Amino acid sequence: MLELNKSLRPDISGIYRGRFAPSPSGFLHFGSLIAALASYLDAKHNNGQWLVRIEDIDPPREKAGASAEILQTLEVYGLHWDEDVLYQSQQSAVYREVLADLSQQKISYYCRCTRAQIKALGGIYQGHCRDLKQPVNDSAIRVINTFGTSQYNDLIQGHVTCNPELAQEDFIVLRKDGLFAYQLAVVVDDIYQNITHVIRGCDLLEPTARQLSFYQILQYKAPQFGHFPLAVTHQGFKLSKQNNAPEINKENPIPSLFAALTFLGQQPPNELLQANVTELLSWAIAHWSITQVPKSQEIVL
Repeated sequence: MLELNKSLRPDISGIYRGRFAPSPSGFLHFGSLIAALASYLDAKHNNGQWLVRIEDIDPPREKAGASAEILQTLEVYGLHWDEDVLYQSQQSAVYREVLADLSQQKISYYCRCTRAQIKALGGIYQGHCRDLKQPVNDSAIRVINTFGTSQYNDLIQGHVTCNPELAQEDFIVLRKDGLFAYQLAVVVDDIYQNITHVIRGCDLLEPTARQLSFYQILQYKAPQFGHFPLAVTHQGFKLSKQNNAPEINKENPIPSLFAALTFLGQQPPNELLQANVTELLSWAIAHWSITQVPKSQEIVL
């Protein structure tokens, strides 16, 4: 087991620790606000700590100035984090340590299979390169998935079942282009930061199953997960930076906060539309109920 928590305080056991982890591929939109607000309220309602992590490990997709803009927007909306912001771009040494450990334990291998090849074979990677001793150059690194978790209990959705074949797939931890894979970075950083609860959107229900397998491979206890519905347009598109969702209003945050609370099933009284940010968030923290969050995986705006 790797010692990933060396730099953290030794007295945080038993404390709720949640997080919001945006990627700087664009500015915060309404879907991002829902994610930030849900994770923030669940942490604060449970007398916990709320952390912010910037997932900046994919430079080709990042937008200049987005990280600073995201943090400024969170502050305008009253969503203040409890510790220094963690930037994944500064975690390379930690990721490399994990990759070295996986290699030493012989539970990872180099793979040269392309997406097109995997798609042609049905879309599920079948472990083709596991015993081929592929060269390092022009290869990805996959971890041998000995657990294949396909079912778990979700704080919002209840019992979740994912595609068992996909859940059992050996997944990539280092991309062919040399960039660290999302599955590696997100699990290692949640361990590194002692995250106990992850509240995020339903688009990550299936990746969660894969991440739960990775926690077992690394021999660490996984956080509890809760997945809220996705905000989608009438055309069926998820609100996202990739779909050019509009940036939320920083001049007047109350309407967006109120709308996000309503989306999350919290039923704020109309008089809070006349409140300030501190008053609205104080009400929201006191009245937060995760059981009121809709179980639907998508809600059309």
